[in-house]
Amino acid sequence: MKVLHLYPKNDSLIERHVAYLTEGMRQSADVKKADNVGLFRQILKDMEPDIVHVHGCWQYGIARASTSAIKHGARLVITLHGQLEPWIMKQKSLQENIYKTLLWQHSTIEQAYAIITLGKLERANFLKLGWNKRIEEIHNAVITNTISQAEMCSNTFAVYQKVMDSNTLEQMNQDSILALAAIIKAGITGDRRWLDGTQSMMFDPTNISWRQLLVYAEHENIRNYIDYGINILGFSTPLIDTKQIHAFFPDNYKKPLPVKELIGDYSGNESDYLMRIIRQINKHPLLLHLIELTRELYRNTVNDEQLIDLLEEKNLKSYAARLMQILQEQTLIDEGFMPLPPIDDKQTKHIRNLLTNHLKI
Repeated sequence: MKVLHLYPKNDSLIERHVAYLTEGMRQSADVKKADNVGLFRQILKDMEPDIVHVHGCWQYGIARASTSAIKHGARLVITLHGQLEPWIMKQKSLQENIYKTLLWQHSTIEQAYAIITLGKLERANFLKLGWNKRIEEIHNAVITNTISQAEMCSNTFAVYQKVMDSNTLEQMNQDSILALAAIIKAGITGDRRWLDGTQSMMFDPTNISWRQLLVYAEHENIRNYIDYGINILGFSTPLIDTKQIHAFFPDNYKKPLPVKELIGDYSGNESDYLMRIIRQINKHPLLLHLIELTRELYRNTVNDEQLIDLLEEKNLKSYAARLMQILQEQTLIDEGFMPLPPIDDKQTKHIRNLLTNHLKI
Protein backbone atom coordinates (compact mmCIF):
# COMPACT_ATOMS: atom_id res chain seq x y z
CA MET A 1 0.00 0.00 0.00
CA LYS A 2 1.32 3.45 -0.95
CA VAL A 3 0.23 6.45 1.13
CA LEU A 4 0.97 10.14 0.57
CA HIS A 5 0.25 12.70 3.32
CA LEU A 6 -0.47 16.34 2.49
CA TYR A 7 -0.52 18.85 5.33
CA PRO A 8 -0.21 22.63 5.77
CA LYS A 9 3.08 24.29 6.64
CA ASN A 10 3.50 26.14 9.91
CA ASP A 11 1.09 23.99 11.95
CA SER A 12 3.31 22.19 14.43
CA LEU A 13 0.57 19.96 15.89
CA ILE A 14 -0.50 18.65 12.48
CA GLU A 15 3.15 18.26 11.48
CA ARG A 16 3.82 16.10 14.54
CA HIS A 17 0.65 14.09 13.88
CA VAL A 18 1.81 13.34 10.32
CA ALA A 19 5.30 12.50 11.58
CA TYR A 20 3.82 9.97 14.03
CA LEU A 21 1.85 8.32 11.24
CA THR A 22 4.74 8.33 8.79
CA GLU A 23 7.19 6.84 11.29
CA GLY A 24 4.68 4.34 12.71
CA MET A 25 3.69 2.84 9.36
CA ARG A 26 7.05 2.43 7.65
CA GLN A 27 6.96 -1.34 8.21
CA SER A 28 3.45 -1.81 6.79
CA ALA A 29 3.21 0.73 3.95
CA ASP A 30 5.23 2.91 1.60
CA VAL A 31 4.60 6.32 3.18
CA LYS A 32 5.64 9.77 2.00
CA LYS A 33 4.63 13.29 3.02
CA ALA A 34 4.47 16.79 1.57
CA ASP A 35 3.85 20.15 3.24
CA ASN A 36 3.33 22.12 0.03
CA VAL A 37 1.39 21.61 -3.18
CA GLY A 38 4.44 21.71 -5.47
CA LEU A 39 6.20 18.89 -3.65
CA PHE A 40 2.91 17.01 -3.38
CA ARG A 41 2.32 17.10 -7.15
CA GLN A 42 5.83 15.79 -7.83
CA ILE A 43 5.48 12.90 -5.37
CA LEU A 44 1.96 12.17 -6.65
CA LYS A 45 3.33 11.78 -10.17
CA ASP A 46 6.34 9.68 -9.16
CA MET A 47 4.74 7.55 -6.46
CA GLU A 48 1.21 6.98 -7.81
CA PRO A 49 -0.16 6.46 -4.28
CA ASP A 50 -3.14 4.29 -3.46
CA ILE A 51 -4.24 6.71 -0.75
CA VAL A 52 -3.78 10.44 -0.31
CA HIS A 53 -4.32 11.47 3.30
CA VAL A 54 -5.09 15.18 3.59
CA HIS A 55 -4.81 17.00 6.92
CA GLY A 56 -6.92 20.12 7.46
CA CYS A 57 -9.44 21.70 5.11
CA TRP A 58 -9.10 25.50 4.97
CA GLN A 59 -6.40 25.91 2.31
CA TYR A 60 -7.66 26.14 -1.27
CA GLY A 61 -4.38 24.74 -2.58
CA ILE A 62 -4.94 21.56 -0.58
CA ALA A 63 -8.45 21.25 -2.01
CA ARG A 64 -7.11 21.55 -5.56
CA ALA A 65 -4.37 19.03 -4.79
CA SER A 66 -7.03 16.64 -3.46
CA THR A 67 -8.90 16.90 -6.75
CA SER A 68 -5.67 16.15 -8.62
CA ALA A 69 -5.11 13.09 -6.43
CA ILE A 70 -8.55 11.71 -7.27
CA LYS A 71 -7.95 12.28 -10.99
CA HIS A 72 -4.70 10.31 -10.64
CA GLY A 73 -6.66 7.37 -9.22
CA ALA A 74 -5.77 7.84 -5.55
CA ARG A 75 -8.40 7.45 -2.85
CA LEU A 76 -8.87 10.38 -0.51
CA VAL A 77 -8.85 10.29 3.30
CA ILE A 78 -9.23 13.54 5.23
CA THR A 79 -8.43 14.24 8.88
CA LEU A 80 -10.23 17.44 9.86
CA HIS A 81 -8.08 18.31 12.91
CA GLY A 82 -11.03 20.20 14.42
CA GLN A 83 -11.11 22.72 11.59
CA LEU A 84 -14.86 22.40 10.96
CA GLU A 85 -15.92 22.84 14.56
CA PRO A 86 -18.68 25.48 14.92
CA TRP A 87 -16.51 27.98 16.79
CA ILE A 88 -13.75 27.70 14.16
CA MET A 89 -16.23 28.23 11.33
CA LYS A 90 -17.72 31.23 13.12
CA GLN A 91 -14.27 32.74 13.54
CA LYS A 92 -13.44 32.10 9.86
CA SER A 93 -16.70 33.71 8.73
CA LEU A 94 -15.52 37.00 10.21
CA GLN A 95 -12.26 36.85 8.27
CA GLU A 96 -13.16 35.77 4.73
CA ASN A 97 -15.86 34.93 2.20
CA ILE A 98 -17.06 31.87 4.10
CA TYR A 99 -19.70 30.82 1.57
CA LYS A 100 -17.29 30.43 -1.34
CA THR A 101 -14.87 28.56 0.90
CA LEU A 102 -17.57 26.22 2.19
CA LEU A 103 -18.52 25.39 -1.40
CA TRP A 104 -15.13 23.93 -2.31
CA GLN A 105 -14.67 22.44 1.16
CA HIS A 106 -17.99 20.60 0.82
CA SER A 107 -17.10 19.33 -2.65
CA THR A 108 -13.70 18.00 -1.54
CA ILE A 109 -14.98 16.38 1.65
CA GLU A 110 -17.91 14.78 -0.16
CA GLN A 111 -15.48 12.96 -2.49
CA ALA A 112 -13.40 11.49 0.33
CA TYR A 113 -13.63 7.77 1.02
CA ALA A 114 -13.28 8.46 4.73
CA ILE A 115 -13.28 11.39 7.14
CA ILE A 116 -11.28 11.00 10.34
CA THR A 117 -12.37 12.97 13.38
CA LEU A 118 -10.26 13.15 16.53
CA GLY A 119 -13.04 12.83 19.12
CA LYS A 120 -16.73 12.30 19.79
CA LEU A 121 -17.64 16.00 19.84
CA GLU A 122 -15.93 16.68 16.52
CA ARG A 123 -17.67 13.63 15.06
CA ALA A 124 -21.09 14.81 16.29
CA ASN A 125 -20.58 18.33 14.98
CA PHE A 126 -19.35 17.11 11.60
CA LEU A 127 -22.32 14.75 11.28
CA LYS A 128 -24.66 17.73 11.59
CA LEU A 129 -23.14 19.22 8.41
CA GLY A 130 -24.27 16.15 6.43
CA TRP A 131 -21.29 16.34 4.06
CA ASN A 132 -20.05 12.77 4.37
CA LYS A 133 -21.36 9.82 6.40
CA ARG A 134 -18.17 7.76 6.16
CA ILE A 135 -16.66 8.90 9.46
CA GLU A 136 -13.98 7.19 11.55
CA GLU A 137 -13.00 8.40 15.01
CA ILE A 138 -9.33 8.10 15.96
CA HIS A 139 -7.84 10.05 18.88
CA ASN A 140 -4.69 12.07 18.31
CA ALA A 141 -1.67 10.74 20.20
CA VAL A 142 0.00 14.15 19.88
CA ILE A 143 -2.50 15.83 22.22
CA THR A 144 -4.00 13.05 24.36
CA ASN A 145 -2.76 10.08 26.38
CA THR A 146 -5.96 8.10 25.72
CA ILE A 147 -4.20 6.51 22.76
CA SER A 148 -0.59 5.59 22.01
CA GLN A 149 1.28 6.39 18.84
CA ALA A 150 1.23 2.69 17.91
CA GLU A 151 -2.54 2.46 18.45
CA MET A 152 -3.16 5.61 16.43
CA CYS A 153 -1.08 4.22 13.56
CA SER A 154 -2.78 0.83 13.74
CA ASN A 155 -6.27 2.38 13.73
CA THR A 156 -5.37 4.69 10.86
CA PHE A 157 -3.93 1.81 8.83
CA ALA A 158 -7.20 -0.08 9.43
CA VAL A 159 -9.04 2.86 7.85
CA TYR A 160 -6.68 2.73 4.87
CA GLN A 161 -7.35 -1.00 4.48
CA LYS A 162 -11.09 -0.38 4.70
CA VAL A 163 -10.75 2.20 1.94
CA MET A 164 -8.80 -0.24 -0.24
CA ASP A 165 -11.39 -2.97 0.35
CA SER A 166 -14.14 -0.70 -1.00
CA ASN A 167 -15.34 -0.87 -4.61
CA THR A 168 -12.59 -3.36 -5.44
CA LEU A 169 -13.85 -3.81 -9.01
CA GLU A 170 -12.37 -0.38 -9.77
CA GLN A 171 -8.91 -1.63 -8.72
CA MET A 172 -8.89 -5.01 -10.46
CA ASN A 173 -6.34 -5.64 -13.19
CA GLN A 174 -7.38 -6.99 -16.59
CA ASP A 175 -6.51 -10.60 -15.73
CA SER A 176 -8.76 -10.43 -12.66
CA ILE A 177 -11.67 -8.99 -14.65
CA LEU A 178 -11.34 -11.68 -17.33
CA ALA A 179 -11.05 -14.36 -14.65
CA LEU A 180 -14.16 -13.04 -12.90
CA ALA A 181 -16.33 -13.61 -15.99
CA ALA A 182 -14.88 -17.09 -16.57
CA ILE A 183 -15.39 -18.06 -12.92
CA ILE A 184 -18.99 -16.80 -13.06
CA LYS A 185 -19.68 -18.94 -16.14
CA ALA A 186 -18.14 -21.99 -14.50
CA GLY A 187 -20.24 -21.29 -11.40
CA ILE A 188 -23.40 -21.16 -13.53
CA THR A 189 -22.74 -24.17 -15.78
CA GLY A 190 -20.87 -26.36 -13.29
CA ASP A 191 -18.65 -27.66 -16.11
CA ARG A 192 -15.28 -26.28 -17.23
CA ARG A 193 -15.76 -27.78 -20.70
CA TRP A 194 -17.90 -24.74 -21.51
CA LEU A 195 -14.70 -22.70 -21.17
CA ASP A 196 -11.78 -24.97 -22.14
CA GLY A 197 -10.07 -23.92 -25.37
CA THR A 198 -11.98 -20.65 -25.65
CA GLN A 199 -10.80 -17.04 -25.49
CA SER A 200 -12.62 -16.80 -22.14
CA MET A 201 -9.60 -18.47 -20.50
CA MET A 202 -7.05 -16.05 -21.99
CA PHE A 203 -5.78 -14.69 -18.67
CA ASP A 204 -2.85 -15.37 -16.35
CA PRO A 205 -4.10 -17.18 -13.20
CA THR A 206 -0.95 -16.10 -11.33
CA ASN A 207 -1.87 -12.44 -11.88
CA ILE A 208 -5.36 -12.58 -10.38
CA SER A 209 -5.98 -10.16 -7.48
CA TRP A 210 -7.83 -12.69 -5.36
CA ARG A 211 -8.58 -10.44 -2.40
CA GLN A 212 -10.14 -7.80 -4.64
CA LEU A 213 -12.10 -10.38 -6.63
CA LEU A 214 -13.45 -12.20 -3.57
CA VAL A 215 -14.33 -9.00 -1.72
CA TYR A 216 -16.18 -7.77 -4.81
CA ALA A 217 -18.07 -11.08 -4.94
CA GLU A 218 -19.05 -10.65 -1.29
CA HIS A 219 -20.36 -7.13 -1.82
CA GLU A 220 -22.35 -8.20 -4.89
CA ASN A 221 -23.64 -11.26 -2.99
CA ILE A 222 -22.33 -13.70 -5.60
CA ARG A 223 -19.75 -15.45 -3.42
CA ASN A 224 -21.55 -18.82 -3.74
CA TYR A 225 -21.28 -18.72 -7.55
CA ILE A 226 -17.66 -17.57 -7.38
CA ASP A 227 -16.63 -20.28 -4.88
CA TYR A 228 -18.28 -22.96 -7.01
CA GLY A 229 -16.71 -21.61 -10.20
CA ILE A 230 -13.25 -21.52 -8.60
CA ASN A 231 -13.70 -25.14 -7.54
CA ILE A 232 -14.83 -26.18 -11.04
CA LEU A 233 -11.83 -24.48 -12.65
CA GLY A 234 -9.42 -25.90 -10.07
CA PHE A 235 -7.90 -22.60 -9.00
CA SER A 236 -5.96 -22.36 -5.75
CA THR A 237 -6.98 -19.26 -3.80
CA PRO A 238 -5.98 -17.73 -0.46
CA LEU A 239 -8.31 -18.37 2.46
CA ILE A 240 -10.13 -15.07 2.93
CA ASP A 241 -13.19 -14.68 5.13
CA THR A 242 -14.76 -11.82 3.18
CA LYS A 243 -17.64 -11.52 5.66
CA GLN A 244 -15.12 -10.20 8.20
CA ILE A 245 -13.62 -7.59 5.85
CA HIS A 246 -14.85 -4.03 6.41
CA ALA A 247 -15.51 -1.61 3.57
CA PHE A 248 -17.19 1.67 2.73
CA PHE A 249 -20.27 1.78 0.52
CA PRO A 250 -22.33 4.39 -1.31
CA ASP A 251 -25.04 5.93 0.85
CA ASN A 252 -27.83 4.06 -0.96
CA TYR A 253 -26.11 0.65 -0.98
CA LYS A 254 -28.06 -2.44 0.04
CA LYS A 255 -26.64 -5.91 -0.29
CA PRO A 256 -28.31 -7.54 -3.31
CA LEU A 257 -31.05 -10.06 -2.60
CA PRO A 258 -31.75 -13.15 -4.73
CA VAL A 259 -34.21 -12.16 -7.44
CA LYS A 260 -36.93 -14.54 -6.26
CA GLU A 261 -37.11 -12.62 -2.97
CA LEU A 262 -38.08 -9.56 -5.02
CA ILE A 263 -40.31 -11.03 -7.75
CA GLY A 264 -41.62 -14.24 -6.18
CA ASP A 265 -40.90 -17.90 -6.91
CA TYR A 266 -41.04 -19.68 -10.24
CA SER A 267 -44.66 -20.70 -10.81
CA GLY A 268 -44.37 -23.13 -13.72
CA ASN A 269 -44.33 -20.62 -16.60
CA GLU A 270 -40.71 -20.14 -17.69
CA SER A 271 -41.43 -17.22 -20.02
CA ASP A 272 -43.35 -15.37 -17.32
CA TYR A 273 -40.53 -15.95 -14.81
CA LEU A 274 -37.89 -14.70 -17.26
CA MET A 275 -40.04 -11.64 -17.97
CA ARG A 276 -40.27 -10.86 -14.27
CA ILE A 277 -36.48 -11.15 -13.90
CA ILE A 278 -35.90 -8.84 -16.88
CA ARG A 279 -38.36 -6.27 -15.49
CA GLN A 280 -36.56 -6.36 -12.14
CA ILE A 281 -33.18 -5.85 -13.84
CA ASN A 282 -34.69 -2.95 -15.78
CA LYS A 283 -35.54 -1.31 -12.43
CA HIS A 284 -32.11 -1.89 -10.89
CA PRO A 285 -29.37 -3.80 -12.76
CA LEU A 286 -27.31 -6.01 -10.43
CA LEU A 287 -24.69 -8.61 -11.24
CA LEU A 288 -26.44 -11.21 -9.05
CA HIS A 289 -29.64 -10.89 -11.07
CA LEU A 290 -27.73 -11.12 -14.37
CA ILE A 291 -26.25 -14.40 -13.16
CA GLU A 292 -29.70 -15.67 -12.17
CA LEU A 293 -31.12 -14.61 -15.55
CA THR A 294 -28.31 -16.48 -17.32
CA ARG A 295 -29.03 -19.62 -15.30
CA GLU A 296 -32.66 -19.51 -16.37
CA LEU A 297 -31.77 -18.97 -20.04
CA TYR A 298 -29.62 -22.13 -19.98
CA ARG A 299 -32.66 -24.26 -19.09
CA ASN A 300 -34.07 -26.42 -21.89
CA THR A 301 -37.61 -25.32 -21.00
CA VAL A 302 -37.18 -21.80 -22.43
CA ASN A 303 -39.56 -21.01 -25.29
CA ASP A 304 -37.81 -18.24 -27.23
CA GLU A 305 -40.79 -17.30 -29.39
CA GLN A 306 -43.16 -17.07 -26.44
CA LEU A 307 -40.64 -14.99 -24.48
CA ILE A 308 -40.11 -12.60 -27.41
CA ASP A 309 -43.87 -12.14 -27.76
CA LEU A 310 -44.11 -11.28 -24.06
CA LEU A 311 -41.20 -8.85 -24.33
CA GLU A 312 -42.82 -7.11 -27.29
CA GLU A 313 -46.10 -6.90 -25.43
CA LYS A 314 -44.39 -5.19 -22.47
CA ASN A 315 -42.22 -3.00 -24.75
CA LEU A 316 -39.05 -4.63 -23.37
CA LYS A 317 -37.71 -6.37 -26.47
CA SER A 318 -34.98 -3.79 -27.18
CA TYR A 319 -34.01 -3.65 -23.51
CA ALA A 320 -33.74 -7.46 -23.39
CA ALA A 321 -31.51 -7.39 -26.49
CA ARG A 322 -29.23 -4.93 -24.73
CA LEU A 323 -29.19 -7.24 -21.71
CA MET A 324 -27.96 -10.04 -23.99
CA GLN A 325 -24.91 -7.91 -24.80
CA ILE A 326 -24.30 -7.32 -21.08
CA LEU A 327 -24.70 -11.04 -20.34
CA GLN A 328 -22.23 -11.84 -23.09
CA GLU A 329 -19.68 -9.64 -21.28
CA GLN A 330 -20.48 -10.41 -17.65
CA THR A 331 -21.53 -14.09 -17.62
CA LEU A 332 -20.18 -15.23 -21.03
CA ILE A 333 -23.56 -16.60 -22.09
CA ASP A 334 -23.33 -18.57 -25.34
CA GLU A 335 -25.06 -17.15 -28.39
CA GLY A 336 -27.24 -20.22 -28.81
CA PHE A 337 -28.96 -19.51 -25.48
CA MET A 338 -29.83 -15.90 -26.29
CA PRO A 339 -33.49 -15.46 -27.20
CA LEU A 340 -32.53 -12.26 -29.07
CA PRO A 341 -29.43 -11.02 -30.91
CA PRO A 342 -27.49 -8.57 -28.71
CA ILE A 343 -27.60 -4.80 -29.16
CA ASP A 344 -24.61 -2.66 -28.17
CA ASP A 345 -25.46 1.05 -28.22
CA LYS A 346 -25.55 4.08 -25.91
CA GLN A 347 -28.34 2.59 -23.81
CA THR A 348 -26.33 -0.61 -23.42
CA LYS A 349 -23.43 1.53 -22.23
CA HIS A 350 -25.75 3.09 -19.65
CA ILE A 351 -26.63 -0.36 -18.25
CA ARG A 352 -22.93 -1.25 -18.23
CA ASN A 353 -22.11 1.93 -16.28
CA LEU A 354 -24.83 1.24 -13.70
CA LEU A 355 -23.29 -2.16 -13.02
CA THR A 356 -19.73 -0.81 -12.92
CA ASN A 357 -20.65 2.04 -10.57
CA HIS A 358 -22.87 0.04 -8.21
CA LEU A 359 -20.25 0.18 -5.42
CA LYS A 360 -18.64 3.48 -6.43
CA ILE A 361 -18.24 6.04 -3.66
